[in-house]
Amino acid sequence: MFPVVQNGGSISTIATALRTLAPAAATGVAILKMDKTGHWVFGADQTEVDAGSLWAVNPFSFVHGFIAWGEGEVLGEKMVSITSPLPELEAAPPGAKRGWEEQVGLSMKCLSGEDSGLEVRYTVTSVGGKRAVQAMGVKIAERVDTNPESPVPVVSLGKEHYVHKSYGRIYTPLFDVVKWIGMEGDVKVEEEPAAAPARRRRVIAE
Repeated sequence: MFPVVQNGGSISTIATALRTLAPAAATGVAILKMDKTGHWVFGADQTEVDAGSLWAVNPFSFVHGFIAWGEGEVLGEKMVSITSPLPELEAAPPGAKRGWEEQVGLSMKCLSGEDSGLEVRYTVTSVGGKRAVQAMGVKIAERVDTNPESPVPVVSLGKEHYVHKSYGRIYTPLFDVVKWIGMEGDVKVEEEPAAAPARRRRVIAE
């Protein structure tokens, strides 16, 4: 399912690097994100993720770095593997609304349902999103220490929320680990029923 070695690392050495993710801190790969209403969507058409689908998190895919946003567009992005130091920064690109923002991310592959086989990249700058990625990294690192033969978490994509006094309900991502499998995907995951309701395309206002 995943190559055994990526970015020059092994499953044992990646555990140490994963723990460095600060809590506040491929061809055909779609961009995954959670919209402002708490729905998981991917791709240019903002396709809603299949309800109940399961996703395998690639332990070698964790990245950290910086991104600079303009008015709804990325003006600059510097991301490296979590096994490497944070990239050095020059002045933020002209027009960057908040300068350089710290960003973390990971990649996943869908194992069940209508999106089975889809690979996605999830990167985030929000406090809640970075905490979710950091927590996932720590879980993998702890798993490697005890069960290195099955270091790949299979997760469902959930959400939590809190109420901000100025912005109202704020949704944050939740990766709920269902089981652990090996790098070669040696544990079969049950497919979702073939009949599934049509999904909406969600238009996101930046």
